[in-house]
Amino acid sequence: MKLRFARLSEAALLPTRAHEGDAGLDLYAAEPAHIGPGERWSVSTGLAVEIPDGHAGLVLPRSGLARKHGISLVNSPGLIDSGYRGELTVLMLNTDPAEVYRVVPGDRIAQLVVVAVAAAEPIEAEELTESARGDGGFGSSGR
Repeated sequence: MKLRFARLSEAALLPTRAHEGDAGLDLYAAEPAHIGPGERWSVSTGLAVEIPDGHAGLVLPRSGLARKHGISLVNSPGLIDSGYRGELTVLMLNTDPAEVYRVVPGDRIAQLVVVAVAAAEPIEAEELTESARGDGGFGSSGR
């Protein structure tokens, strides 16, 4: 599958994969940001993407940023519908209680995973079929 990107900024870098076979494409910052403790910041990638019909893009945090700096994404995963053609921005959250996190243009700030989606049609049902799990929710596995 080819994934089309349009540069909206001269500072924009096309996404890359760190290793062959990686599911995620690294997204890069196209602007600087200074995210204080507990603050969130919408960081530009300078790119728009054309997600193919029947697919969606999921913007996910980078585990290294989370582990080393407490950086997460506020709306993780961020969802990009196939019809969206606007700029990709990443809503970053600094969970570190004391340190400012500085983003420099060209920093890897998130990753994009493209997934196939089913066009499920909601219908109302009188009852649902039984399953082994049933209505067991949070904590139901005993861990």
